[in-house]
Amino acid sequence: MTHSSLRSTDLPYLPDSAVYFEQIRDLPWPVMLDSAGLTEHNGRFDIISADPFISLQTRDQQTQIHFRNAALQNSNDDPFALLAEQLARFKTVTSDLPFTGGAIGYFAYDLGRRIETLPTLAKDAEQLPEMAVGIYDWALLIDHQLKRCQLVSHVMDPHTQTIWPELIHRFQQDKRLDTHFKVQGELQCNLDDAAYANAFQRIQHYIREGDCYQVNLAKRFEITAEGDPWIAYRQLRQHNAAPFSAFLDTPKASILSSSPERLLSVQERRIETKPIKGTRPRDLVNPAQDAQNAVELQNSLKDRAENLMIVDLLRNDLGKVCVPGSIRVPKAFALESFATVHHLVSTITGQLASDQSAVSLLRACFPGGSITGAPKLRAMQIIEELEPHRRGVYCGSIAYIGFDGNMDSNITIRTLVFNQNRLRFWAGGGIVADSECAAEHQEVLDKAAAMLDLIERLRQC
Repeated sequence: MTHSSLRSTDLPYLPDSAVYFEQIRDLPWPVMLDSAGLTEHNGRFDIISADPFISLQTRDQQTQIHFRNAALQNSNDDPFALLAEQLARFKTVTSDLPFTGGAIGYFAYDLGRRIETLPTLAKDAEQLPEMAVGIYDWALLIDHQLKRCQLVSHVMDPHTQTIWPELIHRFQQDKRLDTHFKVQGELQCNLDDAAYANAFQRIQHYIREGDCYQVNLAKRFEITAEGDPWIAYRQLRQHNAAPFSAFLDTPKASILSSSPERLLSVQERRIETKPIKGTRPRDLVNPAQDAQNAVELQNSLKDRAENLMIVDLLRNDLGKVCVPGSIRVPKAFALESFATVHHLVSTITGQLASDQSAVSLLRACFPGGSITGAPKLRAMQIIEELEPHRRGVYCGSIAYIGFDGNMDSNITIRTLVFNQNRLRFWAGGGIVADSECAAEHQEVLDKAAAMLDLIERLRQC
């Protein structure tokens, strides 16, 4: 086990962290965890890194582990256990910074197949790893509250000591990327109106039969695209700022996320999760109508009941890894408003048991209940039956898990995936017994609004 003191170098504070990201865009596995400069809704820090010294990629039953300057290793063991094993080699004390080195990556929705037994019915179009995680030895932290920027590392990898001056020099540059990204052709959807209505009726049948209480049904959109997806992400963050946004460039795909939803956070073994369930569109042209939409959402018994179902599901998941009696719901059905939608958000807290870790917590709650339905396993089985394509990264999670044991993670909604010269995104919503098909379908379109707007902007590039 390696311990190391923290090395830190201050750099000029820039309100737009994207400028710093562009200085390391050419390095392997670049990542930006992006609060979009928000000071409310949990936004404060942006985290930028690249060139991990260990990487793990899981596909089907096998995980490839790559070490810098070493032979590739393959394992059929549980991918969560493999990640925990690698992180356990490096330990640091907690600091006042959110991340000073550790794991960053995505955990696809379909990684749930390593936890639960699910049918194999939906088409796997993206052909992506179910887990793609790098272990990073340095990070650039931009604190928008204190207006401070720090390059930090515990120098777990000797290579970091060698490149430290080069990293500082890179971040002192002002290199702007002269690249492009464009889409062309028709936007395609894997569930037309009739197919969506048919799937909706099947869910209603399962609810009446007592199979489930709620199922999240999603549609997938895709379009031909080419160029540098970072250009698309810059537009997405500009027009749909969200506190759990991220851009990841992995060997198999680029992930562009403007997620408003936290999955799990761990800070000194205190857990917080903030499920979203309940949505209304924003109307920024008409402030009175916008306020009325918000009030309608807050007063909706249906939306509050849906939210409560997921709160109960998550309390059950947290109970697997928390100190008994420590789980609380300090805030229920709170209104949070974002660029295109209002949401109902509840907050659940707990204390991580002494024999558990951030990784075991993530496994116990994966995938997040707010994007499956209840009960979780039966809802996932129904999703596999009714959605034509696997979800892949969508409805999984992007997370950091530090060497200090702290973690923060989103649910990858409002997220686009670029690979195979295709840009894909999804939108969905929870269906319950008193749902109306037309209203649920409109909610899906409301949630897709930011991505649909992005597509139209990219057509003009």
